[in-house]
Amino acid sequence: MNSSAATPIDILSVDDHPVFLQGINSLIETQPDMRVVAQARNGQEAIECFRKLQPAVTLMDIQMPIKCGIEATREIKAEFPQARIIVLTTYEGDARTLKAIKAGAAGYLLKSMLGQDLLGTIRTINRGYNCIPPKLASLMGTSSSSSTLSKREVEVLEHIAAGNSNKRIAINLSISEDTVKAHVKNILSKLMANDRAHAAMIAVESGIIELRTTVQ
Repeated sequence: MNSSAATPIDILSVDDHPVFLQGINSLIETQPDMRVVAQARNGQEAIECFRKLQPAVTLMDIQMPIKCGIEATREIKAEFPQARIIVLTTYEGDARTLKAIKAGAAGYLLKSMLGQDLLGTIRTINRGYNCIPPKLASLMGTSSSSSTLSKREVEVLEHIAAGNSNKRIAINLSISEDTVKAHVKNILSKLMANDRAHAAMIAVESGIIELRTTVQ
């Protein structure tokens, strides 16, 4: 079919690393059926570019300054439900990727595998299909299970990561110290963590929480 070559797939490429952006663009430019119409360095720029150009496919890095790829994906999809977004991540199936898919991304790619999978995934997403691996789809289906942290447990984790004691967490969340201790016990069990510090490290590395030192 020559129609795809006659009407190239317009692509918005979003990443805060210039060298990575250049690599993606160089690969795409070798294809007659696709073209990069704009680049953005953070989520806010991505939203603004999308509003102006409404590209067929957006390649969205998850971790970026100012506004992350998850937030940008959510805002774009809210305003443009037809948007087709592929999130780019360093870690396979982590919490950030899951959040991005739930925010409306049609698929995801590991940055380490872009050379093998990027072009085919762009074409697949452009045709209206999703590219979500079965393992990740399974995680989405079980995200409300007992092994997943509750909203309150995530709040407690954020305070733990900020260095707060159980007493301080209890005051800040208006709950008893015994309740905090129960939450901490559940958190350690669910994350299979050795202690509070280990749980906080796991949560930050997997994207369950963002590290903030201002929580008091």
